Amino acid sequence: MNRVLGVIPARLESTRLPGKPLRAICGRPMIAWVYENARQAAGLDDLLVATDSPEIESYCREHGIPAMMTSREHKSGTDRLAEVMANEPAAIYVNIQGDEPMITPGHVELLLRPFDEAPATQVSTLKVAIDAETALDPNVVKVVTDLSGRALYFSRARIPFNRDGMGHAQYFKHQGFYAFSAAALHTFHHLPPSPLEKLEKLEQLRFLENSIDIAVMETPHDTIGVDTEEDLHRVEEHFQRQHSELRR
Repeated sequence: MNRVLGVIPARLESTRLPGKPLRAICGRPMIAWVYENARQAAGLDDLLVATDSPEIESYCREHGIPAMMTSREHKSGTDRLAEVMANEPAAIYVNIQGDEPMITPGHVELLLRPFDEAPATQVSTLKVAIDAETALDPNVVKVVTDLSGRALYFSRARIPFNRDGMGHAQYFKHQGFYAFSAAALHTFHHLPPSPLEKLEKLEQLRFLENSIDIAVMETPHDTIGVDTEEDLHRVEEHFQRQHSELRR
């Protein structure tokens, strides 16, 4: 089986921005932006929304977006993907966050590249260069990699630490998109939360702490994950600018 399945985990409950998947951006719900942008990616055989919300499922069904109801008990989007895996067999699962309306087909295609170039790839994700000030924000997850592009560590702290202040330290934001082999996703779901994962509140550390490599691909295209009203406004401004430029 060579099927590549894209999955958009989406839940209605959010402490900072309730109902965010259905919040409007330029007149369309955020979940519609995510789906329409991601489905244009070459390499995806199918794409669906995985949700625990009847409201989100109802919207998707009414607008021709494939959707699957999943348990309310999942603690992460990756666990929600594991439930999808039990019903939708595939070789590779792509986790496309439901609060990332600025995702492009290029992001998805970049995620899938390691699986084409190295069939033994288990997990892939993305990074984008950021400046030193942005790297201080604990809400921005940083990643450092080895010379072959495999993740060494993810942290909310600013890494690497430029001890002597000499030279130029390049910092990278981790973009929370992933592609998993079916075997890696199955393994993740059956492993207990790991010590560093619990400390940093970063589920991807569960892979590293269990010796599962993560290939990290660099993209020049940053995105804004929507967690607050301010994020929502910034994304809407982005799409308005994009629309204005297309009309010129």
